[in-house]
Amino acid sequence: MSDPFADIRPYRDAEVAVVLSRLLDNSEFLAALAAYRLGRLASLMPNLMRSLVRYRLASEVRGVADVRSMQVIIERYMTRMIEGATSGFSVSGLEQLKPVRPHLYMSNHRDIAMDPAFTNYALHHGGYETARIAIGDNLLSKPWVSDLMRLNKSFIVRRSVNGPRELLAASKLLANYIRHSLLLENSAVWIAQREGRAKDGIDRTEPVVIKMLSMSRDKSKCDFGAHIEGLGIVPVAISYELDPCDAMKAKELFEKATKGCYEKAEQEDIASIAKGIAGDKGRVHVSFGTPLGCNLNTPDAVANEVDRQIITEYCLHPTNLYAYSRLYGSDALIATGFRVEEGSYSEAAFDARIAAMPAAHRPFALGIYANAVVRKLALAENLPTPC
Repeated sequence: MSDPFADIRPYRDAEVAVVLSRLLDNSEFLAALAAYRLGRLASLMPNLMRSLVRYRLASEVRGVADVRSMQVIIERYMTRMIEGATSGFSVSGLEQLKPVRPHLYMSNHRDIAMDPAFTNYALHHGGYETARIAIGDNLLSKPWVSDLMRLNKSFIVRRSVNGPRELLAASKLLANYIRHSLLLENSAVWIAQREGRAKDGIDRTEPVVIKMLSMSRDKSKCDFGAHIEGLGIVPVAISYELDPCDAMKAKELFEKATKGCYEKAEQEDIASIAKGIAGDKGRVHVSFGTPLGCNLNTPDAVANEVDRQIITEYCLHPTNLYAYSRLYGSDALIATGFRVEEGSYSEAAFDARIAAMPAAHRPFALGIYANAVVRKLALAENLPTPC
């Protein structure tokens, strides 16, 4: 039988060994890994370092012949990363979910790779099956990147298609694949609430994402609200005490504000992924909301409820309050009543971090942290939220 999802779905068990062999023979992949792990040494002795990386990688994946075994290796890397690049990792809300039911986890989007990685780590350690991960094809500029991501339960969101007809077809295929994963293959799915990261720190669900999900609905058999309930959408709020990419984001926000546009450097997304993985994140918290019911009858209503839960569940850190007080004054935060996690980063260290950026970029960097507080205050007071 033909597989309508063959070009976008994650690799299956029977494909893992072949893909790993292909990666081990890809000199560009080995060079990239050597540069990431060995730094300047990789440029001084490229052939030797590639050979060493290949030997080490081959020994790590020896005997790996299915997706679960691959995930075990990835979990080891995640554990090392949490120990080395965070000051603690915590989870809340999982007890509200039923492990037997696959959910569509819809999270805010602050980091390209780490948002789904932390969600899956939380699920795995909570006794839940990990989710398949939606990733835009704009991040898969190299075949080896696509191979690597699809080995880790990622499926491809085609954003680079041209023309309305092609976009419609790609969106419908994606919607059908997500529904197929959830309802026919009993596999959970992770998807961001929007296309692209919330670089300004304003988490907002794009209704177009909900409209895409509704494209798998059989209108003759199921109304919109029942379809949404059937997908088992669970909002997820991921918060980082520190954003490793804050300076990069602030620069982009400044240039867009002053020049009207921003032109990415070649491989900038790959650099952001590397920095997001290796950079100091301080404390990280993943909070799971409650599944959406059948009473939401429009894409806007669904988006609003996802926003409400993400804003409510978002875990504030002291860095959010430091930034808010720098922009709006410390008196504005008196008696807000919001729960704030214990921090690992002092106020003086945070001020020094912001001061190290160009002066014109600093207000944008502060906004990345402060807007989580702005959104909570707006929701609590039923005020319009910032655009």
